[in-house]
Amino acid sequence: MSTRIVVVGGGTAGARLAQRLPVTLLGEESHAPYNRVLLADVLAGRYAPEVIALPEVREPARLGVRATRIDRAARTVECADGSVVGYDRLVLATGSNPVLPPLRGLRGAALPDGVHPFRTLDDCLELRSVVRPGVRAVVIGGGLLGVSAARALAALGAEVVLTQQGERLMERQLDAQASVLLREHVESLGVEVHTECRVSGLRQRDGAVTAVELADGFVLDAQVVVLACGVRPRVSLAREAGLDVATGIVVDDELRTSDPFIHAIGDCAEHAGRNYGLAGPALEQADVLADLLTTELAGARYTGTRALTRLTLGGAQPLDLAAFGEVTARPGDDVVQLTDATRSAYRKVVVRGDRLVGGVLLGDLAAVGSLAQAWEGDEALPDAPLLHLLTHDGGS
Repeated sequence: MSTRIVVVGGGTAGARLAQRLPVTLLGEESHAPYNRVLLADVLAGRYAPEVIALPEVREPARLGVRATRIDRAARTVECADGSVVGYDRLVLATGSNPVLPPLRGLRGAALPDGVHPFRTLDDCLELRSVVRPGVRAVVIGGGLLGVSAARALAALGAEVVLTQQGERLMERQLDAQASVLLREHVESLGVEVHTECRVSGLRQRDGAVTAVELADGFVLDAQVVVLACGVRPRVSLAREAGLDVATGIVVDDELRTSDPFIHAIGDCAEHAGRNYGLAGPALEQADVLADLLTTELAGARYTGTRALTRLTLGGAQPLDLAAFGEVTARPGDDVVQLTDATRSAYRKVVVRGDRLVGGVLLGDLAAVGSLAQAWEGDEALPDAPLLHLLTHDGGS
């Protein structure tokens, strides 16, 4: 008798596993699985929603079905529609939820009219339906998600203000110089950028947002507010089932939870103390688990992912960026930087001993493939001048 594999979650990780293996996929969203990385392009009108659909899964997914409880003793999953699904192996790919900041005027699950998270295709389509040229939109959060949302709203003709509590945009991925170039590009799209500013509250009238209040007393008028304050692993189903949960659902090198019959992959999973929250690791985890659940490849193990961040920002002169590893050098590290201010191009690598430990590229990504390969392989660099790392062939 074949093993019954049930996957909870139709995002990047769950859909990838369902493409590899015949599984019962329970997807809470009514849409077929889609590529979340391209949501900003749908918002900007560059792609229609159907364009970002992921490849079809091997067995028809059950869409619009929310899993509500796991009965580990009976090995069943109970769903909000009253159905009960039995499993031999259960895979939790429940993803993550948007972080809702603790602001005055933002309490409970119901958001005021005009306030939108930016995490799902429904979020994206709802935003598209309310944003018109001249609408004043405030994006809260200057990370990867916030920058993507701001440029998409600007492409729709909105008057966009991007607020970031930290010192610079995309501070988790970029160094200071790269962030300056990114800010200049975002501002060239017509986006007003405020860094080192903390949002303290929302003003409302008749249940609709009218303004964003900053901690220094400044007020930003707003008809639309986008919450792009990061994400948090979605772990409530696992926690209520008694599985080990830290920041995410704790898994071992076999992506197995504290219950040997339950695995977790993607944004909801935490491996070796790390929760990635990126598409690359989610796909790699799904592929490893597919191998593990296939008898002839049962020796597969997941040892972690070296994740590369890539983003393309539109405008009259589109800007590509890529970042990986440690982009801020430690004492004793070797650093190579090349800057072309006329083309807003910037390239930097950080080398520790004989290993490439990080890099950031803006404007010119010709060398990114070779650099990423050298970094992901974690192999000793060839005995050649470090400047070769930033040539278009990555020194190969």
